[in-house]
Amino acid sequence: MPQPEHLERIVLTVPATALEAFEAALGCCCRTVGFFLNEATNTWVVEGLREIDGSDGDLVTALILAEAASGITPEIERIRVPAGGWLARSYQGFPEQKIGDRFAIRGTHIKDKKPAGRHSITVDAGLAFGTGEHGSTRGCLLALEMMAKRRRPLNILDLGTGSGVLGIAGVKIWGRPVLATDIDARAVRVATANAALNGTARLFRARRADGWLSPVLRRHAPYDLVFANILARPLTAMAHQLAAKLAPGGIAILAGLLDRQARWVLSAHRRHGLVLKSRIDDGEWTTLILEKPMRAPAMRAPSMPTTAKTRIDPPFA
Repeated sequence: MPQPEHLERIVLTVPATALEAFEAALGCCCRTVGFFLNEATNTWVVEGLREIDGSDGDLVTALILAEAASGITPEIERIRVPAGGWLARSYQGFPEQKIGDRFAIRGTHIKDKKPAGRHSITVDAGLAFGTGEHGSTRGCLLALEMMAKRRRPLNILDLGTGSGVLGIAGVKIWGRPVLATDIDARAVRVATANAALNGTARLFRARRADGWLSPVLRRHAPYDLVFANILARPLTAMAHQLAAKLAPGGIAILAGLLDRQARWVLSAHRRHGLVLKSRIDDGEWTTLILEKPMRAPAMRAPSMPTTAKTRIDPPFA
């Protein structure tokens, strides 16, 4: 894909309560979005990178909606940057990511031999919508590794696929078809390209879809496994639809939520009959592994966290 000569870097600073709204806003119109905590001020710096196409309509609309949702109007810095220099920095900052015992996420710029004994997933750091560096992506892959030891799902959905990493990993582990959907048409194109790059195109179908409202999701339900690496608010809003479209005994891996949001998301899904089987905490981020019982769930014993830096509660049976 040809690269533009220049890109625009969007930078804004918000409190934690507004992080989700502004990350989602920039995610609607930027190639990549990143954020980090400024510990000195206890605020979050959110950065997005977008192509310069002469139209600001999508960006302005997204920011207005984020301001209305959060009640925050941050100062916005817009910086023109050379695309080549940004790509070079992206490649330097995207080394091979070894995750768990089974996976390795690699950029197309890495020419070293692939690690033995792992499923290598190759993505282009210059077009990334999720490269394995983020705690939510790592958490999903660790959850997938745990599940692979005990389950073999037949019908898999990657909801909010982004770069397609999770769906591609599912194909590589089980050799089963995966339906991957995203509301962003660019993400669908990138995920499709990544699937071809990884030799999984035959079993990986990427479609543009607005969550569970899309007929394609309803048509292929129920699902034995659902990845939903999105954000806490839409996860909570869609809890009843996920529970309805998950097969009895099916597993949902939910991510994209901060640890302080986990209880909120979990409560929403428990109200619709799903039960917590395990959780993975990676820094600020939490991944929940939920199951739809074959029958009414029995009383569950409390789980005991490990003392590892990335905490993984005991896996499901």
